[in-house]
Amino acid sequence: QVQLVESGGGLVQPGGSLRLSCAASGFTLDYYTIGWFRQAPGKEREGVSCISSSDGSPYYADSVQGRFTISRDNGKNTVYLQMNSLKPEDTAVYYCAAAPLGGSSWWPEDYHFWGQGTQVTVSS
Repeated sequence: QVQLVESGGGLVQPGGSLRLSCAASGFTLDYYTIGWFRQAPGKEREGVSCISSSDGSPYYADSVQGRFTISRDNGKNTVYLQMNSLKPEDTAVYYCAAAPLGGSSWWPEDYHFWGQGTQVTVSS
């Protein structure tokens, strides 16, 4: 059974950090570009970061550039999103997704497998 499971969300104060994990089962992440998306209440889902399957290159939305870091551990079949200097506007449900691509993509339609999401709340 193909499955992506996110973990690591929670409540954090502004300026704090969280590390999200995306663990895959039923398929090998090596051959997929993995993306992190987020959706805040009343807003559309937006791409936050992705890491390509071809060479592991990371890509970031302007809103998180310099604060978030995406990485993959193929041995653990897991992708991580390290989030530092968190802001209240980062509050959202975060989803990881897998696309059968070699390069990057910000289009949700390209992603075939999705996790159930993990809530990140940044508030004092």
